[in-house]
Amino acid sequence: MLIKKNRVDRSFLLVILALVVLGMVMVYSASNVLAEEKFGDSHFFLKRQLIRVAVGLLLLFLAIHIDYRIYQRYAKIILLFSFLLLVATLLLKAGGGGRGTSRWMAIWGLSIQPSEIAKFTLILFFADSLVRNRDRLESFFGGFFPHLVILAIAGFLIIQQPDFSTALLISLVLILMLYVAGVKLSHLIITALVSLPVLYGVIFFAPYRRERLLAFFNSTQGAEAPPYQTAQSLISLGNGGWWGLGLGGSKQKLFFLPEPHTDFIFAIIGEEWGFVGALLVLSAFVFIMVKGVRIVRRAPEEFGFFLALGLLTAISLYAFVNMGVVVGLLPTTGLPLPFLSYGGSSLSLTLGAVGVLLNISQQGDPQGVPIRRKSGKKGSN
Repeated sequence: MLIKKNRVDRSFLLVILALVVLGMVMVYSASNVLAEEKFGDSHFFLKRQLIRVAVGLLLLFLAIHIDYRIYQRYAKIILLFSFLLLVATLLLKAGGGGRGTSRWMAIWGLSIQPSEIAKFTLILFFADSLVRNRDRLESFFGGFFPHLVILAIAGFLIIQQPDFSTALLISLVLILMLYVAGVKLSHLIITALVSLPVLYGVIFFAPYRRERLLAFFNSTQGAEAPPYQTAQSLISLGNGGWWGLGLGGSKQKLFFLPEPHTDFIFAIIGEEWGFVGALLVLSAFVFIMVKGVRIVRRAPEEFGFFLALGLLTAISLYAFVNMGVVVGLLPTTGLPLPFLSYGGSSLSLTLGAVGVLLNISQQGDPQGVPIRRKSGKKGSN
């Protein structure tokens, strides 16, 4: 179904496209030495990034012109498909088809990350389910518990990839959606308390997670130096000063800073473009968040409201967590910086999510849909 109503929010779209272009430039700058050393081709990562950007832009422009309400009809089927992909990656790993991890699988020659697909399909499913079950959400077993079961199954499958950071962040996104929809705060608090032992086990029974977290907390208390990646990231940012060393001038990308073109690309931006460049990138994400809130508030109906809320929260949370890791405020997570980091499924699907947000914006109502948390009587604040 094609829609024609409001004009596309050009400022929102232009900022997104500017970040994508900057991302391609910085992926090449951060990875060309590594690519030459490892693959004999300094353009190795750039060429693959261009393919992923092309796929993402196609998804973006298709999503702009397709009425987002269509997705609501197939929310359950799409979620089931994403769960099957998660299970398939685990089976590939168990059967020896994995590469030491089960986060990725190849389809038609392209490497995809099922946990990234699950992230967006869960938001879609919850947006649909919250609308359908709005009157029962205050009931623990009648409304909240079924959503909790879906979240627990998804979290378990994603952690098995293993991708703990994605499982944690998507849980936070979905919990926010549940709270805004009307789930009682007491139910969320009780669930969080009951989940603490499970969270403790997931972290401390995986040696690399335990060591990463302990190293971070010990460094913040002055007991020891920051973890290696964090230390190199901070050196990179310090090298940049106010105006940076210039495009291609990074020293830390010369095999000092691990993953300079993926998780820590913001550090390379800070080194080559300086504090001013890093601040501009941060400002771009703040702009996206502010404009996104406007899209959420002006959604024409409840499904659009919850879908936009989930998509915007996911994009914003990923961005600010990634930058928090780079500047040493958070422990290393392995999450990409939206639109900028080298990556496949994350980049393409995030651009597709932007297209959905823009489609909701096109159909937005200046008055918006009145979404109120219910307390006691139906419709009360």
